[in-house]
Parts: sequence; structure tokens; C-alpha cells
Amino acid sequence: MVYRHPVLIFITEKHGNYSAYVQMFNSHILSKYTLLLGQEEKSVLQSFTASVDRKFISLMSLSSDGCIYETLIPIHPSDPDKNQRVVRSLLLKTVVTGNARNGVALTILDQDHIAVLGPPLPASKECLSIWNTKFQTVQTSKELPQGTSGQLWYYGENLFMLHGKFLTVIPYKCEVSSLAGALGKLKHSQDPGTHAMSHFVNWEISQECGLGSQNSEPSKRTLRRRKIEASVQPEVEASKQLLSTIKKDSEKHIEVELRKFLAIKRTPDFHTVIGDIVIGILGRCKTEPSFYPRNSLMQLIQTHVLSYSLCPGLMEVALEKMDVQMLQLCLQQFPDIPEAVTCACLKIFLCIGDDSLQEIDVNMESVSDYSDAVQDEQMEEQTELLQNGFNPEDDNCNNCDKEFNEKPQDTGEETTSCPVKPKKAALLNAVLRSAYSEAFLLPHLKDIPAQHITLFLQYLYFLYLKCSENATMTLPGTQPPTLNQIMDWICLLLDANFTVVVMIPEAKRLLLSLYKFVKSQICICSELNKIEVSFRELQKLNQEKNNRDLYSIEVLELF
Repeated sequence: MVYRHPVLIFITEKHGNYSAYVQMFNSHILSKYTLLLGQEEKSVLQSFTASVDRKFISLMSLSSDGCIYETLIPIHPSDPDKNQRVVRSLLLKTVVTGNARNGVALTILDQDHIAVLGPPLPASKECLSIWNTKFQTVQTSKELPQGTSGQLWYYGENLFMLHGKFLTVIPYKCEVSSLAGALGKLKHSQDPGTHAMSHFVNWEISQECGLGSQNSEPSKRTLRRRKIEASVQPEVEASKQLLSTIKKDSEKHIEVELRKFLAIKRTPDFHTVIGDIVIGILGRCKTEPSFYPRNSLMQLIQTHVLSYSLCPGLMEVALEKMDVQMLQLCLQQFPDIPEAVTCACLKIFLCIGDDSLQEIDVNMESVSDYSDAVQDEQMEEQTELLQNGFNPEDDNCNNCDKEFNEKPQDTGEETTSCPVKPKKAALLNAVLRSAYSEAFLLPHLKDIPAQHITLFLQYLYFLYLKCSENATMTLPGTQPPTLNQIMDWICLLLDANFTVVVMIPEAKRLLLSLYKFVKSQICICSELNKIEVSFRELQKLNQEKNNRDLYSIEVLELF
């Protein structure tokens, strides 16, 4: 940031030459700087970071020779449109081994300290080191036996990096740079809230964790931080008071106090505070089975700051209570729901009765008029069904489907009417739009009963037919499932349960109908591809005729 305006810095490489681009968003000026290499002309730039003061941008780069170089770029160049040249100067020598090809990164902590990620010696493991650039010394280091991915961030006196398969958060506060501190002989009393590189952050006790006390020396940064802490203090007290209310008061009183708390202006740690409140409510729900403040939980979910990883017990409680409205809301807002929980929601949505759904308020944005009974009656009155060029009565696709073609009335009912009620369709759409991984979802789909699999396949087939009725291949509604999502779920269900589904008579007719429809779509796409190729050939002939200044008669056979 330069004077509260963002600055974008990126580096490009072409034939071993490196260029730095600086984009100033306040003036919309893009400046280019060629980085002149010194003795390290054969080295490769592996990572870089930057800091900004009032006059210069300090660009620090880590090269393949294991050294860190610094480049000073002026914030206000004399000629922004001209390609300027800047020299890289050696800042630190051999901070990592030159043989490291990945897992190397660096970030600036303050004006005198940087953090470097990488192996210090050729045979050593990767480690995180804090270097004092003023005195060329290592302040501290931490070995990382599980390896890293070469990604390192520093924000709010916390270092963030990927260690193995986990995101590791290490609190670290830089000391005042001095010769005694660089030599390890600084006598000081460490504040109880400050930490060296010692442990991971425990997210479950984030409500009790506070920032360490600031340095006793008066500075503008300290005064500004104290003002911020003073402004945050009322919300911290309000959250503590709300947590104490959750432990003992009634559901109605908790709902009123929560509404008052949500009216307070949000702070940067708002999502953490909301997560602590949800955990407090769920803790009481486990100790008191009769306690279930559903309205309060719905208010907290609608803040749009929660996720499954922040409060994993929320959906478990909703599954126990069979609260389909809350499950639908979680599926729509949580991006990190495990596949086992998604499949558990699908089982509840499929088995719940339509009578039970009548009194439940379900979000119907993803469901439009495609399940209207009036429309179904009009479609059933049609004597001939024509869908995107496909006629179920036609026998040209496959001669082995005579049994299916002998019952056109059953086919009409399967293809024109929605097999589920609108509210259940809205719940199923929430599952279709949720994120998943096929490898983790397939084992759980095998546990769904066969009749529910058949019902879900019928609904997916109905959606597939509705998508094929218009040229855009989309469904009506605000956030309906896409054609790709529908096809992916059909493939997943058939992969997981094909041996079971093929033995059910209703499902067998559905599979035949689906097979014929998909085959007709493939035929249409094939013919369209032939036409496209033919038009391309005509264009080539046109171009050749124009180039030769001659004419010719060509006969092109399309079919």
C-alpha cells in the first residue's frame, strides 16, 4: 500500500532476463523495470517479496544460488512510460542451499527482519529461519520435518505456511533490532503475550487468546494499535456477555441478546467471534438435549461468515434433529462440507415425507414452475412427445428397446412430470450444487437404499429433460443446478449402484429411457459436427478460389 492505495508488483522472465512491473492503482500507471544482474547472472529467481515506504519499493528476491538480493524501485519514476533499469544488490549470502528447487520462499517481517523458508544445508531438512538483515545474523529457526510447498505469509504478527497437509500458524513478534539482540545477549523481560516460534494456534480457544502487549517505547504504530484495541473492546465485552448468557438463559432470551449483538458494527475478527458463539450453543445442546435454539442458529448461519471447519458440530446437530431447513442453508453457504455429511443430508431429503415438508419453510429459489401440476397436465395431453429432435416412439435408435416402446403412456408420465414435490426438489437441488470429490463421495452413495436411488435418478432424468427443452440448456430459477452437475450426479449414482439399480423394474425402464435420450443427443451432436466440418471445407474452397483468381465447380456431399 502506498498512501492507502494498493500497488501491484509482478516479475516476468524471458530468455533469462527479468523485468519487474509496478502498477499504481491511484494513478493507473504501469511502470517497467529491467533487473540488472551482477555476479549471479546465471542464477534463477525463485521467490520474491516487497515492502513500501514513502519513497521506494524494496524488492527482495531469493535466487537459485541461495542468496537474497535487494532492489530499490522509486515510487514516483521520472519517466513512467520508459523502460528503466535497476540494479540488484546482495543483501544476505547463502541463506538456503543452492540445490533447493522447491519449497523455497521469503517474506518481509519489518524493516530489519525477514523470514526464509528452505533447507539451510544440502543434506538438511526444510526449516523456517528469521534473519536480521541489519546485522546479517539468524535470530531463530524451526525445523519442518513434514516439508512445505514454498508458500509463506506474514499477517498480524503471525506466520502462515503449509506444513505437510496442514496450514500452520506460528505467532512471532519481531524484537527491536540491536547489536546485543543480534548476538543473543539482549537482556529483556518478554511479555507474557508474546511468543517465539513455539506452537500452533489453537482455534478452539481463540476467544480467550489476545494480542500480546506492545513495546513500551511510544510510537505512532503503538498509539494507533491502542486506539484500535480500544474500539474493539466493546464488542469483546459484548461477546463474552453473550457467551455467558448462552450458558444459562432461555432460548428466547438468547435470541433477543443475539439480535442485539449482531447489530453492533463488525470487526476483523467477527467470523472468529461468531464461531465461538456457535460452539458455545452446540456445547449446551450436547449437555441439554431439550435445548435447541433453532432461530438463533439460523441467524448465525445467515451472517455468511461460518463454514463447516469453523463449527463442525452444527450440521451434526441438524442431522440429529432432521432440521432440513438448516441443512439446506448450510449446503448453500458452507464450501467445505465433507462428502459423508453431504450424503447424510441426501438420505434425509429422500426419505422425509411430503406431509412433513408442508409445515417447513424451505428456500425455493432454485425451483421454478417446471414442477407445476398445470403444466404437467398440459404435457400429458400431448399425443406426440418431441424433445429436442427426439421422439420416444421412433424405433431408429435401437431395435432392442421394443419393450420400452410398447408402453408410451408410462414413458410420458416419467418424462413430463416431476417425481418429487417442489419443496423436496429444492432440497435435492442444494445437494446437487454442493462441492464434493468423487473419490470420497462414491463409497457413501452405496449406502443409500435402492428405492431412494431410483427416486433420485428419476428426478435427475426429469431435470435433464428440462435442460434439453431450450437452446441454452439451463433450468429456470435463480440458482438451479447446471447440466454438468446433473450429468455428474447421474454418473456417480450409476457407478455406485448400477448392479442394484439394474435389478429393479422401475429403474430398468428409467435406464432404457435415459439411454435412448442420451443416444439421440449424441446423434444430434454428431450431425452438427458434420455440418460444421462441411462449412469449414466450403470456407477453405472459397479462400483457395479467391487466391487463384479462378473459379471451379465442386460437388460436396453432406450426407
